[in-house]
Amino acid sequence: MGKRNNLPIFLLLAVFIIATCGLIYELVAGALASYLLGDSVKQFSFIIGTYLFSMGVGSFLAKYITKNLFDRFIDIELMIGLIGGCSSVVLFLMFQQIEHFQFVLYFFVFLTGCLCGMEIPLLMNILKDRIQFRDLVSNVFAFDYIGALIASVLFPILLIPKLGVMGTSLFFGIINILVGVFLSFYLSKKLKNPIWIKMKSVSCLVLLSIVFFYSDDLLKYSESQLYGNNIIYKHSTPYQRIVLTENRGDYQLFLNNNLQFNTKDEYRYHEVLVHPAMSMAKDVSNVLVFGGGDGLAVREILKYPEVKKVTLVDLDEGMTRLFKTNELLVRYNQGSLNDPRVTVINQDAFIWAKSANDKYDVMIIDFPDPSNYSLGKLFTNSFYQTLAALMTDNTMVSVQTTSPYFAPKSYWCIHETIGSVFPNNIAYHTYVPSFGEWGFCLFSMNMQQRFTQLRRRVDKVRYYNYKFEELTNFPADMRTTEKVEINRLENQILVRYFDEEWGKI
Repeated sequence: MGKRNNLPIFLLLAVFIIATCGLIYELVAGALASYLLGDSVKQFSFIIGTYLFSMGVGSFLAKYITKNLFDRFIDIELMIGLIGGCSSVVLFLMFQQIEHFQFVLYFFVFLTGCLCGMEIPLLMNILKDRIQFRDLVSNVFAFDYIGALIASVLFPILLIPKLGVMGTSLFFGIINILVGVFLSFYLSKKLKNPIWIKMKSVSCLVLLSIVFFYSDDLLKYSESQLYGNNIIYKHSTPYQRIVLTENRGDYQLFLNNNLQFNTKDEYRYHEVLVHPAMSMAKDVSNVLVFGGGDGLAVREILKYPEVKKVTLVDLDEGMTRLFKTNELLVRYNQGSLNDPRVTVINQDAFIWAKSANDKYDVMIIDFPDPSNYSLGKLFTNSFYQTLAALMTDNTMVSVQTTSPYFAPKSYWCIHETIGSVFPNNIAYHTYVPSFGEWGFCLFSMNMQQRFTQLRRRVDKVRYYNYKFEELTNFPADMRTTEKVEINRLENQILVRYFDEEWGKI
């Protein structure tokens, strides 16, 4: 009698676990799509929509399950554990192997959502004679929503940093299957085929446990296929996947599958980003750097003996910590982030800039390309308007502005957006072998500032020759004949330009 009375409690706890695991699979798919395909907002939006739709399909199909409800409930639990748990493994392995990767991705999302959608109606059918309908509905959905809340909180704060995408999906797949194993023994007398259900449950648990045990090797293999070089470091932070590879003595840093620099030629990029502003500014005592958590731009800034203070604002503490502590990377940035003149602030630049009160002589803005809306906001006129409060009349600002060759609409959109706030600006570009032609913008509040006055220079440069005017000529194939819009916070047209242009490459 006691066991029968406890049945609704155990099944409601199963709802809680189901909801937690189901949302985790949805978040894993979104994170994986963001890592591999870019544009996190679009990927999460499509995946959430697909998942919710597929849950509706699953709920509809559940009405056709009328016999052996306990057997079918456990079967569905095992399938969710296997499919959801292994989804990230399969997707990582297939990314480089198949042409229509997105079809496979959304197929997994649909299948997982459909199975999760079947569980709640099936569970309500099981419990309808044991709990009053009013209590049944409220209890089932209360446990469901609580599980979803816990999953959404744990995913970015604990799971991704500690387990990574692949480890997280496998771990929760095992939890799903453990529920199935427990129920297959606990409900043994209610099952039509108890021995067969128990064998399936234990087999699924053993299989997924083996895959989880070898998950690091599987991830290493899939990433070696993806990056093609020897991976010497990898880490997932709450914000991005950091991978460092080595090829013939050169090192490459990837963030969410996008190349950030190659040690073979990064000096070209960073010298052209930093030295025009530093050499022309009236004063360089107090310098602000946005982004640039690798410390390479700061390395160039510190070459000027007049620099007294550098403030670096970068969102990801995992990134700045890596470039403060890793001996190999500290060698390349020459220990710039550990210099006593440098203060590192790990905060969203958009928010930090609104509350900052200091004035800066030079600003170096080295954000990643605007591949999603969270990055696109840092290229809006709203953000540039915020910078005005941190500038003096003589402050010089340089910004990386993506490639004028591969993405001319994106490039000139950023230039026009800056010009809408700071009319005294100039576009320039240089060639970086790892990236091709790359673009920048230099601007000042002072309308009398001319971008030809050289106030200082340092000898410790390998590429930049201080002949700035040579970088300001743009051939026809780096211009756009289309009129570009200003990138505003409410429309983020730049992200659409960027996705359209880089998506063709």
